[in-house]
Amino acid sequence: MVCSKTLGLVFGLRLRQAEGLLESVLQLMGLALAVPDHTTLSRRARMAICREAARKSGSTCRTVACSGGQHRPAGLRRGRLEEKHGARSRRGWRKLHLALDADSGEIVAHTLTDKDAGDVSQVAPLLDQIGGPIAQFTADGAYDGKPTYDAVIDHSAAAAIVIPPRDNAVEPSDDRPPGQRNRHIAAINSDGRMKWQVSNGYGKRSLVETAIGRYKSIIGRRLRARSLPGQQTEVAIGCAVLNRMLACARPKAVRRKAATP
Repeated sequence: MVCSKTLGLVFGLRLRQAEGLLESVLQLMGLALAVPDHTTLSRRARMAICREAARKSGSTCRTVACSGGQHRPAGLRRGRLEEKHGARSRRGWRKLHLALDADSGEIVAHTLTDKDAGDVSQVAPLLDQIGGPIAQFTADGAYDGKPTYDAVIDHSAAAAIVIPPRDNAVEPSDDRPPGQRNRHIAAINSDGRMKWQVSNGYGKRSLVETAIGRYKSIIGRRLRARSLPGQQTEVAIGCAVLNRMLACARPKAVRRKAATP
């Protein structure tokens, strides 16, 4: 079932087309294997699947970048314009939240939610998918706030959190030791926001935006499944496909180094 769904996502095929393609491939290979029909694929797509572990348990992602994007069956731009201007539509849009290993470009965690779920609410679910501790968590200003800092510290107490504070953020006036956010505010007030971004490696956050664009270009802007569980399964397979493509594109020396525990 996963093989048929994978072929459909990679080649932009509907379920019936993916079924026919897989049957032809098996015939050419001389394998007498049964292929699930398209109705079975549609029905099983509603079932939860085991996520492919991007990292072995206990391993470390040095830098994790987090962000989110929107997907809908009719396309991203049209969906957002309809939401903005109040046009009615039978179809809603979904939010895809990704966490990326900024060193390798690999998608290490993902969630798909409805349009009303906030980005901050998905920080803990994303981090729960990462087995080992992280050294740095990077995200844009939409994640600024105590809930994000608490979620990251609960997962990795020693993690550096690189999130730009709001423009109107001020340093606290009490005598408590300054936290990471307060140090960011002081550095920006002293040296400027651009220098703060360079010194903290904030530019790596753009890699997750690139990953979202890569998903839309290769897998597609549309979600083929109709139910949310089916769409979550579709996104899980799509992220696994992108990770495999990325692994194949790396030089052999880099792949051997990444595989070394």
